Amino acid sequence: MSESSTPAFAGRRAVPPNTSNAEEDDLPTVELQGLVPRGVNLQDYLNVTSVHLFKERWDTNKIDHHTDKYDNDKLIVRRGQSFFIQIDFNRPYDPRKDLFRVEYVIGRYPQENKGTYIPVPVVPELQSGKWGAKVVMNEDRSVRLSVQSSPECIVGKFRMYVAVWTPYGILRTSRNPETDTYILFNPWCEEDAVYLDNEKEREEYVLNDIGVIFYGDVNEIKTRSWSYGQFEDGLLDACLFVMDRAQMDLSGRGNPIKVSRVGSAMVNAKDDEGVLVGSWDNIYAYGVPPSAWTGSVDILLEYKSSANPVRYGQCWVFAGVFNTFLRCLGIPARIVTNYFSAHDNDANLQMDIFLEEDGNVNSKLTKDSVWNYHCWNEAWMTRPDLPVGFGGWQAVDSTPQENSDGMYRCGPASVQAIKHGHVCFQFDAPFVFAEVNSDLVYITAKKDGTHVVETVDATHIGKLIVTKEIGGDGMKDITDTYKFQEGQEEERLALETALMYGAKKPLNTEGVVKPRSNIDMDFEVENAVLGKDFKLTITFQNNSPSRYTVSAYLSGSITFYTGVAKAEFKKETFEVTLEPLSFKKQEVLIQAGEYMGQLLEQASLHFFVTARVNETRDVLAKQKSTVLTIPTVVIKVRGAKVVGSDMVVTVEFTNPLKETLQNVWLYLDGPGILRPRRKTFREIRPNATVQWEEVCRPWVSGPRKLIASMTSDSLRHVYGELDLHIQRRPSM
Repeated sequence: MSESSTPAFAGRRAVPPNTSNAEEDDLPTVELQGLVPRGVNLQDYLNVTSVHLFKERWDTNKIDHHTDKYDNDKLIVRRGQSFFIQIDFNRPYDPRKDLFRVEYVIGRYPQENKGTYIPVPVVPELQSGKWGAKVVMNEDRSVRLSVQSSPECIVGKFRMYVAVWTPYGILRTSRNPETDTYILFNPWCEEDAVYLDNEKEREEYVLNDIGVIFYGDVNEIKTRSWSYGQFEDGLLDACLFVMDRAQMDLSGRGNPIKVSRVGSAMVNAKDDEGVLVGSWDNIYAYGVPPSAWTGSVDILLEYKSSANPVRYGQCWVFAGVFNTFLRCLGIPARIVTNYFSAHDNDANLQMDIFLEEDGNVNSKLTKDSVWNYHCWNEAWMTRPDLPVGFGGWQAVDSTPQENSDGMYRCGPASVQAIKHGHVCFQFDAPFVFAEVNSDLVYITAKKDGTHVVETVDATHIGKLIVTKEIGGDGMKDITDTYKFQEGQEEERLALETALMYGAKKPLNTEGVVKPRSNIDMDFEVENAVLGKDFKLTITFQNNSPSRYTVSAYLSGSITFYTGVAKAEFKKETFEVTLEPLSFKKQEVLIQAGEYMGQLLEQASLHFFVTARVNETRDVLAKQKSTVLTIPTVVIKVRGAKVVGSDMVVTVEFTNPLKETLQNVWLYLDGPGILRPRRKTFREIRPNATVQWEEVCRPWVSGPRKLIASMTSDSLRHVYGELDLHIQRRPSM
């Protein structure tokens, strides 16, 4: 057989892949079986004159299905739950002699066995778990149906037809975009894989369109609000477009495991032209700095309209957009922040920090990094592919860190499996396990090529794992869902289990960990305000009756929150003499001028102190980060806070620095109050204030939030927010 000849399919008919919700082929309006005899007029049979879907926000379909918040004029329902439609015919419907059915079609090559063509029979009683339509009213020429979908059906936008049988074939309604129906995942339906049995959790993890993201440092936790905006105009189509761009087969779109895995690959642009380009190099030409985004709406709408990746994102932006994607489709989701998150580059479940013989970090050998914090998502679903007990929250991460099956994606990994060290189960559990539970190992790389383990810190990684509390903006500590308490027998057992399940063997080191030194060392960093000097205090404690001398080295670097250093701005060495059973403090002044010129996206300063006890050659090492306190944006509101009434929003920012800020952008967002907006100022002089006013008309009542951010060439990550309560429009 020549290479150019067409391949045989061994008797199987090759149907082209059905990977686009947007592409469509119309079903024929007439399917005849043979010729129609002369004198027979098909119009004499039952004919559909119109179809009503009860798709207004206040209609029972949208209220019962919790889809009334979507700014979308099509019918949106959740699978596994019944909804009403009404069909008007050209004459009264007679169930004894008339036969019709409703049909739902998705994609270009519909097939019944793939779930992309769904004929819905009219049945006497609806059956749980099955498609069916029951006549609940038959008056004059109208028939009202209660239609129930399968709790496993494809999630997406379906075209709807009504087909009527005649003795000569089928008459079908023509394509009408007004009857298009979106079907979503259903956390309210017990048979759906994403069922969540707590109403307050469903309100939070599916219906809440504003969230809080935790960032900063474990000792200085910072918060910022994020507009998920999953109900905003155009967002649902944008989320379906993401799956189309991934060329995800339509038949897999009813499975939350597959949808979340595809989503984790598509939210980042690496290797698949996905939604967001990641950038961690502090250069954001031709795009928006990650810290300037206030929510997901602009990002997803721009991606859909341009069909090009949007610039730029970092972990909390990826997590914010991914959360919108999941909640919009009906999968319960939340953002999680892990403080001191390990990026295990060589998959040996430990962070290897290599030191030179003089105590400096060897950057060539040290490949693993520890992020100050890292944000990912959790999605709620059953895991029928795993043993019983591993359903529930699944870690999914769209920040491109490591390859998984050839693509940058991560998860869904069962949080319960991670806690118990069962990292053999898909997907990517070893990587997530290392992020929260690996040991920090300090190793001296000697000049003769040997390695000596100096000290092991088993408590540094995964110090605190948090998410937003239910029904409020506070923090909920969920560390114990990922790991047992440090030092407990179960925690070490989980680590041993993880190592047993195929993690690489730890580095071959000579001897065991050295016995603990007689000297303890720690240091504290004073609260550091942007543009001001501050102090760092190192304390040495001698617990022995001997006198010791210590040679210490302090390094201060500007670091990305990923733990990668950009530039060293402080270097100091000093000698300390310790009398028996005494302690000594050493103060180091950090001047504003030393760090201000090099600031990064997140203004994080990282200090590394190493010390060698000259008499014993023991090495002591400690590292800490501090997040600079940054000014805020002020938001004020005038006018009636009522749906449909004009309201004036003022955004205000004062430059606290001694330098002029160049190329300043202000961003403003508030789901249900105004669409995302932005404004630029060429410069803001020292101590000068800029103001920006916008008139808006809220369209959603209840508790709402306005969120603002400021970005400039030399100062970023500046936020402000305002809580509002929007009243309903008074009835006339």
